[in-house]
Formats: sequence, structure tokens, C-alpha cells
Amino acid sequence: MAAEADAVEAEGEEQEGAGGGGRKKLILIAVAVVLLLIAGGAGVYVLDIFGGGAAPRASEEPAAPAQRPVVFYDLPEMTVNLSTDGRATYLKVRIALEVQDRDAIAQIEPFLPRILDAFQVYLRELRPADLEGSSGLFRLKEELLRRINTAVYPARVDGVLFKEILVQ
Repeated sequence: MAAEADAVEAEGEEQEGAGGGGRKKLILIAVAVVLLLIAGGAGVYVLDIFGGGAAPRASEEPAAPAQRPVVFYDLPEMTVNLSTDGRATYLKVRIALEVQDRDAIAQIEPFLPRILDAFQVYLRELRPADLEGSSGLFRLKEELLRRINTAVYPARVDGVLFKEILVQ
């Protein structure tokens, strides 16, 4: 009998605890939400004080990003035959080089025969499948940039731009 009384008494305590626990959970959630709102407001305030805010203040001028000057140098048009299993396939390409200023062009021009040689040796080894899709052209661009920077060192070329690519 005593065991049954203890079991009934334990069930009563659990039911009371469930009702009180639900209120406690609700209060804890409400307190957590209020604390998060306060912390968020404090974070925005601190960012605004230390200049991390998104909008510039009226007394501050927004800083315009400095655009660097760019000069383009056109290489002569190149036509090479690609590596195939019998059928003649040709690649016609017009390329422009991106450099920082006119002085860089003056440094690059004496190396033009070396540049064209490096390009033609590489291009003749390509297969038509190597030039398919944007990933193929991206790899070609990266490889040509690497080869030209090796050929003109210590001068530097910032980019290789395709003006025309024709595979026939």
C-alpha cells in the first residue's frame, strides 16, 4: 500500500511540475529574446561609433574606390594549326594584353618575338577539345598569361584578353 501511495504522490508532483515548467520555459524564452534584442542594439551602436556602420554620416564623404589606370596592347593576329589525328584544324586568335601603364608596353615590346614564339609553340600542341567551353578558354587564358610573364620578366602583364577566337 505504501508503494502505491508513493507512486500516486510522484504522479501528482510530475503534473504540477509540468504546468510550472511550461511557464518557466516561456519566461526563459522571453528573457532570452529580450537579451538578444538588447545585445543586437548594443552591437549596432558600437559598430556605428567605430565607423563600421553601413551608411556614412553627413559630415563624412564616402571614399570613392581608386581606379587604377589600365593600358591595352594588341598582339598581332595569330593563326596556327592544332594537333589533330589527320584532319587539318586551325585556330585564329587575336589577343590584347592588359598592362598597368605605357612604360610597361615599352618594356614588353622588345620581347615580342619571344612572346609570339611561346604562344605559337603552346597553341600548336592544343587539341580542339582543349578549347571547348568556358573552362577550356579560362585554362588557355591562364596558361598564356603564365607564359607571357615568364617571357617578359621582370616586366609584368596583368591580363590576357581574347578579342577573337576562331576554331576551324
